Amino acid sequence: MIISLDLDGTLTNSEKKVTPRTRQALLDAEANGAVLVLASGRPTYGIAPVAECLEMEKRGGYILSYNGGQIVDWKSKELIYAKHLPAQVIPVLHQYARQHHYALLGYAGRDIVTEMPDDEYVHEESRINNMVIRGVDNLLEAIEPQPTKLLMTGHPDDMVRAEAELADVVGNDMEVFRSAPFFLELVPKGIDKAQSLMRLLSLIGQQPADMIAFGDGYNDLSMLRLAGIGVAMANAAPEVRAEADFVTLSNDEDGIAHYLEPGERCLLMYTNVQIRRCADDIQLHHLHIFVSAHLLAARVWLT
Repeated sequence: MIISLDLDGTLTNSEKKVTPRTRQALLDAEANGAVLVLASGRPTYGIAPVAECLEMEKRGGYILSYNGGQIVDWKSKELIYAKHLPAQVIPVLHQYARQHHYALLGYAGRDIVTEMPDDEYVHEESRINNMVIRGVDNLLEAIEPQPTKLLMTGHPDDMVRAEAELADVVGNDMEVFRSAPFFLELVPKGIDKAQSLMRLLSLIGQQPADMIAFGDGYNDLSMLRLAGIGVAMANAAPEVRAEADFVTLSNDEDGIAHYLEPGERCLLMYTNVQIRRCADDIQLHHLHIFVSAHLLAARVWLT
């Protein structure tokens, strides 16, 4: 089994920590043969502490950083896939951000580099990744060569507008999407979590049906749709909950552990009035009850 996990708002709580209960549930899953995949918009450096917390260097597992722009086998540290932004779009993004007074940031080693180091959303990116902000006069001269991702930040209303405008300008050459209301991801064409997971699954001989995916954000939608089972957190955006197969508890209530723990008797509420009741899974039996708001009957089966 593959367990694919978004980080912020999903695996980590509001303090950006993996709780002891969630950590233990995932270590138990690893011990039972599950392979963990950490799939995040964060840079690889920002994901590494979580991989260490889950003992992935010893037990194995994969990091999909930059929303899948890079795939790293964390046990061997082998970079098994990478894709870069086309060189011609980077000055266009830079000029657009300057014209509209939006923060644009990139990465250089362990630093976040930006021309707007005091921007509140840049500080949020720094907090999420535990990376230092380095203010620069010219972003284009400071970012790493051939970047996999740039991030534009601003008020949520501005980022909705920027997403549409940039899609018109550079959408043929790259992907533009929001991972949070105030974060606009700027990544190479053909990069999202689902597409990179498909590359990984092919490499390791697995199928989407073999995967459970957990997420909460807009950039998790493709991953939840791809997985055999897509689980949204209770704190997920309404659009994400609507697309998920199941909705578990929030990231501050150990929602991942609540779903995974053996012997747990739980009631998971679904967005389209679906209910999943977990029976005694010592026998690995789960009773799934799907209830429609417009039907008088329920369909029940055992798996």
